[in-house]
Order: sequence, then structure tokens, then C-alpha cells
Amino acid sequence: MSKTLPQAKPGILDIQAYVPGKSKAPNPAIVPVKMSSNENALGCSPAALAAFQDAGGRLSRYPDSTNADLRAAIANHYRLEPERLVFGCGSDEIFALLNQVYLEPGDNIVMGQFGFAAYAIGARACGGEVRYADEPKLTTHVDNLLALVDERTKLVFFANPSNPTGTILSDEEVRRLHAGLPGNVILVIDGAYCEFSRAPGFSDGIDLARTADNVVVTRTFSKLHGLAALRVGWAYAPEPVVAALDRIRLPFNVVLPGQDAAIAALADQDFQDRSLALVEQWRPWLTQQLGGMGLDVIPSEANFVLVGFPKAPDARSAGAAEAYLADRGWIVRGVKNYGLPDHLRITIGLEPHNRAVIEALSNFMKAKP
Repeated sequence: MSKTLPQAKPGILDIQAYVPGKSKAPNPAIVPVKMSSNENALGCSPAALAAFQDAGGRLSRYPDSTNADLRAAIANHYRLEPERLVFGCGSDEIFALLNQVYLEPGDNIVMGQFGFAAYAIGARACGGEVRYADEPKLTTHVDNLLALVDERTKLVFFANPSNPTGTILSDEEVRRLHAGLPGNVILVIDGAYCEFSRAPGFSDGIDLARTADNVVVTRTFSKLHGLAALRVGWAYAPEPVVAALDRIRLPFNVVLPGQDAAIAALADQDFQDRSLALVEQWRPWLTQQLGGMGLDVIPSEANFVLVGFPKAPDARSAGAAEAYLADRGWIVRGVKNYGLPDHLRITIGLEPHNRAVIEALSNFMKAKP
């Protein structure tokens, strides 16, 4: 009998696993405030919470595999064709499904150098190559993306607004990117943070996707709607793409409480308005306060800000600032794994949290030479 042990297929163990935002302080006696994962500081809609709790009486039942009620709610809310919707356990699963359906070993995806890690993880798991386009000024660059597209490119991924930078592409630039792609290459627009942008010329991409044969727009209930724990994502895509993804999508991938809570969240406009108002009030304030310390704050259209610090070994480096805040119970996100070792990402929080983080960082900057 052979003693050969099971081996993962080539390339799997070379993938850098996804690193989520930290949630614990070094001192276990401190109850931390988590500002590292871009979660909604207001929690979730009371109506969504009630729907989730009500679903507790039906936990012995499988969820609706077709997501019929949620499908109808989203289609009605955004005026979309219900047959062009596909659902995932978070939008992350939809990225993985797209890679599985369209990539063969030797094919490639194209994404920005600071793009969301899930795009690359899914591609490499399929034996695909990942091509990173330079992002001058930490912004998605259309010409650099197009320059990397060749006959083996199957998917181009980008987030708008981008994570972890918070920068955006205008609708004009998105359409220029789409126009420059071959018809057999799918443009995937990750709209996880799109509700937070009110910038002139910005679009969530849905209008482009309505008439395009090769555009997929993804959305999530994790950010604006505050349902991160329930993992509800969806995409609007051409019918042939939806049909292909549904062939391999797990049959019960969106849990019953998640479907019910998402329907209720979508209908609670008051909670959405309050969530947006919080970000619109405190994002410019944080930007101003951090800039006043001499830090480089990247203009953000999301519910977070990306902040540049002096390069290590300067005592005021991003790593030192992250540790200083964590010691005091303020958890922010280091983004070294995104190739940004000199930056921290800070989620917009409640007023006392925003003020406390600014005070702590001010003391940190003053204390260091």
C-alpha cells in the first residue's frame, strides 16, 4: 500500500490566504472598538433584525434556493429583470463562481494592483494567472488595465469605489474601459461601497450593465445595510452568465434568515438614510483632522478613509500607529497585505469613536520625534 499523502493541486498552497480585519485588542481586559472591517457603525435596520429573529422559528427548513422573494424585492427596488439576478454567500462567492465558470488553467484575470484580494484568490484556485495593473495615485487606471488584456484574458475586476483605497472611476471612464475590452472578456464591477458615493459623474454601473453582454455588477448587504454576519450578495448580469453561474452555485447558499433580513433591510429607507448621513458627516471631518496632523489622507467615496504615514523605520510609521491604537482598544486595518505597508484603513464610526481615534492619533504623532 502506498504511503503517499494527499496533496493539494499545484498552486493552491502558493495562494496567500485572505486576511480579515482584526477584532481583538492585545490587552484582553480592554473591550475593543472595531474600525477595521468597514462595518456599519449603526448596526443594522431594526426591521432586518426583527425579520432575522422571526426566522428563528423556521430553522428546520431549507431556504428557498431560487431566492424568489429576495429576487423580487431587489428587482422591484432597482427596476431590474429578476431573471438576470444571481445570489451568493456574500459577493465574494460570486467572484469565485465567475472564476470557476470562465477560467481554465493558463487563462488570466486583470485587476488593479491594490484590488480586493478575493478576485485573485479565486483566479489562482482555478489555475489562472493574475495580472496587476499599476494604480497611480491609488486609483484604478483604465489604460493600464487595458494594456494587460490579451487573448487569454477572461475577466477584468475592479471595485467602484475601490477597496482599500476609497477612490472611484467616473461613469465616463468605466464606459471607456468597457469599450476597450473584447466582447468575450467580462467586466466585473464590484459595487460593495457604491451607495456611499455622491460624487458628480459617478455611477453604480447598473445602467451600463442593462444593455451590455459582458458586464457583471455585484452588490452586497454587508456594508450599507449592516448584515455582514449573514453574507448576502447578489449580481446583475447577462442571462447567459447567470445561467452558467447557477449551474455550479450551491443550492442553498443564501441562508433563510439572511434572505428575510435582506428583504426587510432593503425596504428600510430610513436606516439607509441615517447610515449615509453618518458617513457624509464624519468622512470629511476625519479627512480634515488627519490631514491637519500632516498625514496623507486619500480622497474617499466609501465608508472608510485610507491614511498614509511616514515610512518605517520612522517611529510614526503605520505599523507603530496601528499598535498604539490597538493598545488603547481602537482596532484599525493595516493594509500591508495589499501592498500598502505605510497606510492604515479606518472605518467611519460613531461620533465618540471618531473623536477618540483622532485624539489618540494626535497624541501618537506628538509623542514621536
